[in-house]
Amino acid sequence: MSLWKRTIYKSVCLSLALLVAVTVFQRSLTPSQFLQEPLLPTLGLQKAQKPSGHLVNPDSFWKNRKDAVTLTPMVSRGPQAWDVTTTNCSANVNLTHQPWFQGLEPHFQQFLFYRHCRYFPMLLNHPEKCSGDVYLLVVVKSVITQHDRREAIRQTWGREQESAGRGRGAVHTLFLLGTASKQEERAHYQQLLAYEDRIYGDILQWDFLDSFFNLTLKEIHFLKWLDIYCPDVRFIFKGDDDVFVNPTNLLEFLADRRPQEDLFVGDVLQHARPIRRKDNKYYIPGALYSQASYPPYAGGGGFLMAGGLARRLHHACDTLELYPIDDVFLGMCLEVLGVRPTAHEGFKTFGISRNRNSRMNKEPCFFRSMLVVHKLLPTELLAMWGLVHSNLTCSRKLQVL
Repeated sequence: MSLWKRTIYKSVCLSLALLVAVTVFQRSLTPSQFLQEPLLPTLGLQKAQKPSGHLVNPDSFWKNRKDAVTLTPMVSRGPQAWDVTTTNCSANVNLTHQPWFQGLEPHFQQFLFYRHCRYFPMLLNHPEKCSGDVYLLVVVKSVITQHDRREAIRQTWGREQESAGRGRGAVHTLFLLGTASKQEERAHYQQLLAYEDRIYGDILQWDFLDSFFNLTLKEIHFLKWLDIYCPDVRFIFKGDDDVFVNPTNLLEFLADRRPQEDLFVGDVLQHARPIRRKDNKYYIPGALYSQASYPPYAGGGGFLMAGGLARRLHHACDTLELYPIDDVFLGMCLEVLGVRPTAHEGFKTFGISRNRNSRMNKEPCFFRSMLVVHKLLPTELLAMWGLVHSNLTCSRKLQVL
């Protein structure tokens, strides 16, 4: 080989070596990694977004509870603002090959397809609700079409207070919503909701569909929101938009409580069994939950919790797979923390009497003594509120505090 050919050959080899070195450096790869074959895409699955904003493999969401990450003390706070800005989530189609999955009803299959999609962008946000000295944050689960329920609550037990008395801070109210479940209603109702929020400024909304199974999403979104924006709120009342609440009794109950307590109080169910009847709203197939009973949990109609515990709950819930019944899921999160919910007879999340025709369910003297009663339509709530706050004379006083 002539001298000039050898010179050209060496130059080409040197250039190739330099190109390889620069590429390896830019990608922060070792030479052995660089020479490996590229990984094939997994059936077109996109990576799912974790609460921290980091991307992880979707398969890592499909753990048993026994594999849950051990909680460690929080050294520093997480994000300082809502950090999920896009919906980047694909169905976990790997499940379609599982025999147990093929036997499930379509709505359970839909839930499991997207169970790893935990957090969604915010559409309406009001972090100012937690500014200043907030003693009690009242949080109400609602849906976009139930404006009449929100309006009744604003006029009654959801009315905000600048001071809870006795030197305590303010009482603020928020409503938690997703988007309209029906496509044809979405744009119209969203405009109405935006107008409602401009008037009242009390709505938190996320970009997921409001449905029965997505109530669990509403729980974890609120807990994440609370962890970001409400480091100093002392207590939280969380309930449905069809309950009667007596704020005076709530505040009296909280008078000798401390925000650092593991306080989680409501209408607690012990040893409740999963319902296996398919015609029941709360039916759960054995493939989704095989244990004989649930951990203790408070009925989702209304419960009280301390601010410190609520912020710990956020991190506990992130260690568990989502479960389609929201109040049961919170019971599972409490179990992770080793906290047992406390039963209180002033919380009647199934009505004062389970016999709907009982006169007790219409008697204002009972409502005056309770903390929370489920369930009332807006007209019933307004009427009962008026009776309880009238010159009402009761033959006997119930002591539930």
